[in-house]
Amino acid sequence: MARPTYDDKAHRATICRALSKLGHCSRTQAEALVAEGRVSIGGKPVTDILTWVNVQSDAIMVDGVRVVAEEKIYLMLNKPRGMVTTRIDPEGRPTVFDCLRHLDDTYLSPIGRLDKASEGLLLFTNDTVLAQRLLDPVTDVGKIYHVQVKGQIADNICTALCTGMVEGGEALEAAAARILRQGEKNAWLEIELRQGRNRQIRRMLATLDLECLRLIRVAIGDMALGDLPKGSVRSLTTDEIRRLRRRAGQTVA
Repeated sequence: MARPTYDDKAHRATICRALSKLGHCSRTQAEALVAEGRVSIGGKPVTDILTWVNVQSDAIMVDGVRVVAEEKIYLMLNKPRGMVTTRIDPEGRPTVFDCLRHLDDTYLSPIGRLDKASEGLLLFTNDTVLAQRLLDPVTDVGKIYHVQVKGQIADNICTALCTGMVEGGEALEAAAARILRQGEKNAWLEIELRQGRNRQIRRMLATLDLECLRLIRVAIGDMALGDLPKGSVRSLTTDEIRRLRRRAGQTVA
């Protein structure tokens, strides 16, 4: 079967991706289900994990029971510092899913990541189509961070962050930067990113000989963290979900 075009991708996927989109299981778990002969499409067993299906119209079944889409869930978490953004950590470190224990039966994934030392806004959903669109660089969703650095800083630091630099063979730049406030021992910056490089802000600051003391994501697009307590999670409002979908270029009723 020919590989679908980009415009087709909202409804077409490989069987493992389809089971993930429907919220039935992860792609790794789906591969195991296929290998065990437990998955069928329209009553015909699936033997190839690269089989393409139409998520909306094909009758996808596991153990003879049709898989239907789970109710879509959209959550906001104020990630505490010291947690990793994975479901299970081989080193036994606390993970962000420790904050979602009451939702263990629902297959949720974070939209993007925050490293262990970072904190702040993290979104979760089982709507894999929306998550994929929000993470696509073409969508160009800005993320805003409040960053505490050691010592006082000059105004030209913001210019340097926006002008960009090369570090580790990657071109890094901020979409916007400004000084929020300065004290005798440290300063706070507001930095907006539209790239998604690993540990990008920390790497940029290190290139400028600045030590990052705290890094807090406070907004994704126009979705603000607000006063949500650290470690707490809440459902997004209908209006917030609608705004996210607009950001992702999805049709909103």
